[in-house]
Amino acid sequence: MDRYARWNALLELLAESGRVSVEDAADRLTVSQATIRRDFDQLAQQQMITRTRGGAVANGVSYDLPLRYKSAKNIGEKQRIGQVAASLVSPGMVVGINGGTTTTEVARALATRADLAGGVDGQGLTIVTNALNIANEMIVRSHIKIVVTGGVVRPQSYELVGPLATGILRELTLDMVLLGVNAVDVQLGAAAHHEGEAAINNLMAARARRVVIIADSSKLGKHAFARICPIERVDTLVTDQHADPRLVAEFEAAGLKVVKV
Repeated sequence: MDRYARWNALLELLAESGRVSVEDAADRLTVSQATIRRDFDQLAQQQMITRTRGGAVANGVSYDLPLRYKSAKNIGEKQRIGQVAASLVSPGMVVGINGGTTTTEVARALATRADLAGGVDGQGLTIVTNALNIANEMIVRSHIKIVVTGGVVRPQSYELVGPLATGILRELTLDMVLLGVNAVDVQLGAAAHHEGEAAINNLMAARARRVVIIADSSKLGKHAFARICPIERVDTLVTDQHADPRLVAEFEAAGLKVVKV
């Protein structure tokens, strides 16, 4: 387990229990106590936890980790979801993509698709995004036109949010939007932890002809603070094979096409 994977695991332990000892963390992660002490010290230096005698306690931000610490979680499922979601895109489309680990995998899959070259007016694909890391993934691809919204950067997700991000989106029409979410539920719809992200995602969905939710099975049937859109606005859900069949049936009954990979 590399350092970021350990940090991710430690932060999740703290998010669950609020407090964890060095000894308990070392046993659960199968590493030495000296390694855990160093990890705790480094996380405390970054203001992500509070160090205590013999352990650590969680800070309030632990439920919504910065993007770089989320990358190791369910990475195989996210890569497969990314490949399948990218296959829904056709040459010449205008596609919106928000931030997140799973949508980053979608962007990487799109960036390597040679068949997208040569669309409308020679432009293979237009990507509209409010995520700086996704724009960075795509920017060296000459066949992809990148449109980045304005806004204020949210460090946890690298997403641009706030009133400055909405002006451009209101003037655009998207063929499809590929939305990563923190939670999606048949009754409550798609949602995000942060209200600023949810507002931009809601506008992307409103400007798109087709809304595709990208979510691994851990997000299904869950709820988060701010709603992005009702389930009636969603056309397709791309998830993984571990999705609960009962939840899948509920989404299908609500009219969604569910793609499990």
